[in-house]
Amino acid sequence: MANNNQNGKLSREEAGRLGGEATAKNHDKEFYQEIGEKGGEATSKNHDKDFYQEIGEKGGEATSKNHDKDFYQEIGRKGGEARGNSDQSDSDGKMSREEAGRKGGEARARQRRDN
Repeated sequence: MANNNQNGKLSREEAGRLGGEATAKNHDKEFYQEIGEKGGEATSKNHDKDFYQEIGEKGGEATSKNHDKDFYQEIGRKGGEARGNSDQSDSDGKMSREEAGRKGGEARARQRRDN
């Protein structure tokens, strides 16, 4: 049902919602990918490394408030699997990506627990 104001016109919120629904009906996944890429390129031209570090920290803090140790261990495991299924350290002494992801998840869980 439309949210009309006293003049019989749509509210800004309602007009925006209806416009968004119409756009979604008329465009496909590639359209949204293209405008997302353009937005990302424009943002990268207008912001520096500090901007991205700040929003990354805010996102990490928000995520940590909403998830527990199991979440971090699971995404670490999935990340490790996606990067390669090596359970052994590399011949040059580096740990596998899966092991690094698991350890990172565990460290983050400890950090959350201690705070």
